[in-house]
Amino acid sequence: MVTLPHQWTTGPCADTTGLTDDERGSRVFYHLMKYVLLGPLLRLLFRPRIEGLEHIPEEGAAIVAGNHLSFSDHFLMPVVLERRITFLAKQEYFTGPGIKGRLTAAFFRAAGQIPVDRSGKEAGKAAIREGLGVLDRGELLGIYPEGTRSHDGRLYKGKVGVAVMALTAGVPVVPCAMVGTFEIQPPGKVVPRIRRVTIRFGEPLDFSRYAGSAGEKAVVRAVTDEIMYEILRLSGQEYVDEYAAVVKAAEADAGAPTRKFPRGER
Repeated sequence: MVTLPHQWTTGPCADTTGLTDDERGSRVFYHLMKYVLLGPLLRLLFRPRIEGLEHIPEEGAAIVAGNHLSFSDHFLMPVVLERRITFLAKQEYFTGPGIKGRLTAAFFRAAGQIPVDRSGKEAGKAAIREGLGVLDRGELLGIYPEGTRSHDGRLYKGKVGVAVMALTAGVPVVPCAMVGTFEIQPPGKVVPRIRRVTIRFGEPLDFSRYAGSAGEKAVVRAVTDEIMYEILRLSGQEYVDEYAAVVKAAEADAGAPTRKFPRGER
């Protein structure tokens, strides 16, 4: 007889009332991957050190905002969380070519991840609406404020969407640092190296003092910078006060080789 994990049979994961068939299938797939197939393998191979897990709320809506160093981040963070988390994932993960592209798209869709079009301001507003929908359901929302993976291991300026969602929904933000994932799978590396990583969560950030200020540019910039500072403090990365996408584009236009700043565990 197979004994199902506790999370499968109790709490919000077990409540499928009002869900469509696709949503039910998504939940089943997510938990199958996390608790039976992929999750145990990732824990065995990468032996993640987990710090500050008690800072993740046991229930209710919250944003988990992390640095983004590797494709592996998408799998390693959810594996260590007791609750399900939904990420805003770049649209390219759903439209990649070939067998790898189709498999990646199938995984992200089945896991309930949300494709985000990063092409302009209107697309950004649509992503915020999608994220607010997740929070409105009382769920965990995962977001990488940098908007893209770091191409060199440094931490880049955060985009303000995370602040807009936090202030609009009135939810806490839990900063998260992925440490060592750049070394196991930097951008462009298909097969990750096997080595230990650390996933570090900070105390929830409460921005209730800014209630009603989601439309004020200075406020959302200040809130975003506070979130990024906490991620920086947890990760120990070098900080660059520019957007990662802008730096990448400038280096590509100049034909400059990608600089990499690997760092070990501290």
